[in-house]
Amino acid sequence: QVQLVESGGGLVQAGGSLRLSCVVSGIVFRSSRMGWFRQVPGKERELVASITGGGTTNYLDSVKGRFTISGDNAKNTVYLQMNSLNAEDTAVYYCNAAFRLPVMGVTDFWGQGTQVTVSS
Repeated sequence: QVQLVESGGGLVQAGGSLRLSCVVSGIVFRSSRMGWFRQVPGKERELVASITGGGTTNYLDSVKGRFTISGDNAKNTVYLQMNSLNAEDTAVYYCNAAFRLPVMGVTDFWGQGTQVTVSS
């Protein structure tokens, strides 16, 4: 059974930093892409940052220059360093991992979510 275990969320003051971690277990394939999404009540889930197996990164415009995604697709781990946090970053953050599986093709897996709360 594939599991994505997230850690690192919590409460932080505006201007502070947090580092999110995500480890995938239960699968022998390397991920083709891993990333972080976030969601607030009443809004759609949005992509915050992603990184491919080749190291190409992509960021939501509002987090560029503040957040940094890194990872090791051989170990199926991904991190999100979040600096200069503000109240608009408050959300539940979800880890996502995509794999190219035999027969099934590209398949997405999700973590359970970790709450990030930024107090102003």
